Amino acid sequence: MRSVRARAALGATLVVAVALVAAGVVLLQVLRSNLIGQAGLQAEIAAREVASQIALDRPLDRLDLPDGDERPVQVVEEGGRVAAVSEGLEAVAGTSSRTVAPPPSSASSPGGREDGDDADGGADGNDDDAPARGEVSADPPRFTSGSATVEGRAAEYRFAAVEVTSGDTQRTYTVYAGAPLAAERDAVGTVRTAMLIGLPVLLAVVGSVTWLVTRRALRPVEAIRSEMAAITASEDLSHRVPEPASRDEVARLARTTNETLAALEASVERQRRFVADASHELRSPIASLRTQLEVGAAHPELLDLDGAVQDTRRLQHLAADLLLLARLDAGERPAARRVDVAELLREEVARRHGDRLPVTVAVDGEGCEVTGSPGQLRRVVANLLDNAQRHATASVSVSVRAAAGRVEVAVCDDGAGVPEADRERIFQRFVRLDDARTRDEGGAGLGLAIARDVAGRHGGTLTVGAAEGGGARFLLSLPGAPGTGPAPIGTGPV
Repeated sequence: MRSVRARAALGATLVVAVALVAAGVVLLQVLRSNLIGQAGLQAEIAAREVASQIALDRPLDRLDLPDGDERPVQVVEEGGRVAAVSEGLEAVAGTSSRTVAPPPSSASSPGGREDGDDADGGADGNDDDAPARGEVSADPPRFTSGSATVEGRAAEYRFAAVEVTSGDTQRTYTVYAGAPLAAERDAVGTVRTAMLIGLPVLLAVVGSVTWLVTRRALRPVEAIRSEMAAITASEDLSHRVPEPASRDEVARLARTTNETLAALEASVERQRRFVADASHELRSPIASLRTQLEVGAAHPELLDLDGAVQDTRRLQHLAADLLLLARLDAGERPAARRVDVAELLREEVARRHGDRLPVTVAVDGEGCEVTGSPGQLRRVVANLLDNAQRHATASVSVSVRAAAGRVEVAVCDDGAGVPEADRERIFQRFVRLDDARTRDEGGAGLGLAIARDVAGRHGGTLTVGAAEGGGARFLLSLPGAPGTGPAPIGTGPV
């Protein structure tokens, strides 16, 4: 039962079994009811034929009764006395009287006349003295089931009881006529036997077909599982699972699995490049610092203390950037605090005393608040300003404004700008467009990558375009905090 095929086959077999058993029970009940109804109709016809004879004042001992084997008849007077029975009827059950004693041979007619009496009521021909005509009850007959023994053979019968009133004496008789239920019993038994024989065969067919169909349907799933096991064992993420030609759920599963493998391969490759690039970037300042320290240890007068301090700072900044990237890759969520971007920008510009160019700040109102981490947002602004200072020729400007529920920060410089073909590549890690620039001057190529990652985790975007006066224009767009809005414009150099 650990197999999906086994559970599917068993489930389908059980469902079909329950449905067939329920349908079989209903079928047998309907068949039995119809056959019993037909037997009751035959019994009613026989009872009404005999009742019609009694209504016509035919003597009871001369009634034309049907064959006792096919239609046993019992005529009962008021009070329960048996007036007439079919020939050969020895015992009966299911009528108002179990007595089957035949009437006396000298029994008179229902009206009390002797056989020699004038049927018209006298020889004088007076129509006014004619006896009243009997009447058969028009009410529906009463049906009962019972048994009867005719000439030593007992059988089950369906009895119909019809009341009739004689013409002369107005006596009421009840005529019981039976119809055999052997046909009903045989038909129901035959159908039941056929169902008992056919049900296991049909269930075996259903289970086998379900097993085969499920195995065929799950064959692509097994192929996917086998390929995934091989990929896990080989650790080669370049392989892909087979995609079936169908457009069903299994095909969608295979496509989604391949998309997941592709994303995982790209993530692993990106992680490998990151480790390799980080190792390469760390190797240069560490080697330079070690060389300076070794020279200083051997020749103290040749120690370049400023160079050592600069390499140490570069190592510190690089380690901080790598640590932040590691936290971002691990899914660290930014803090949910209200941050005034305009105030944060003023503070960041005010503390940058070593910049080679002044920064002009333009704030569009006071409603420039966002929700996020102050430290990470400060890092984004600092990285954008560092990038502008590195590439600007004479000026750097920053503007902040709130518009349409978002806060936008634009950092512009008057440098050479960013070629349109490279405006996405510069946000990749360890990418530097100016290959001629030294590593010390050009940085490690992580600042813009960190800025875009932080902006994305705050629900914002970071893009680059061309500034109005030439150079590059970096636009940081963040969703504004609830309740923020635009205000008057104020500008001033810092």
